[in-house]
Amino acid sequence: MGLKIILADDHKIMREGLRNLLEKHNMEIIAEAGNGREAVKLTKEFSPDMVVMDTIMPDMNGIEATRQIMSQNPKVKVIALSMHSDRQFVIEMLKAGAMGYMLKDCAFEELVYAINSVANNQIYLSPKITTIVLKEYVHGSEKDKSSVFSVLSNREREVLQLISEGKSTKNIAHHLDVSIKTIETHRQQIMNKLRIHSIAELTKYAVREGLTPLET
Repeated sequence: MGLKIILADDHKIMREGLRNLLEKHNMEIIAEAGNGREAVKLTKEFSPDMVVMDTIMPDMNGIEATRQIMSQNPKVKVIALSMHSDRQFVIEMLKAGAMGYMLKDCAFEELVYAINSVANNQIYLSPKITTIVLKEYVHGSEKDKSSVFSVLSNREREVLQLISEGKSTKNIAHHLDVSIKTIETHRQQIMNKLRIHSIAELTKYAVREGLTPLET
């Protein structure tokens, strides 16, 4: 039997297309996730060899999902498959533990090659992504000192995404299995750190920073 893979993408048609193509290359798609939280849950349940992960998804984005997967099971390999080549997404996804970053406009043969490379413990980046990573190495990350990834903690980013997607404080507390008071504290800390004091502005910020899709 080939590699056991979980597909995580919020577009069902994308997952179906990948499933049909990858299964022709002796790869077994053991589960599909429509958001990052599902991806974390399914990875814990099925222990795949690899997760092919979109970066921007509702409920939990691919960066946070990758970080949680790596903390639970570092043996699982993650490849980002994204339409976004923004430097911030690339660097944070790799920091989270992804071993590959591909763009969705790549040829399918390149994706298969990338999956096989990562399965053999090699890092694989699309050519455009390689350039971004090299520039990061040479010039450092001075311009990201005020980004959402440097300003907010992992849990604060998770809460911010859920707030921006319209979930109530009670709903978020239930979702994350914490008290309402804890979520209220996180929300206040987020507003203080970002110097933003309305939910509407928080939502705009979350979308602009790529924490959440434009449509959820």
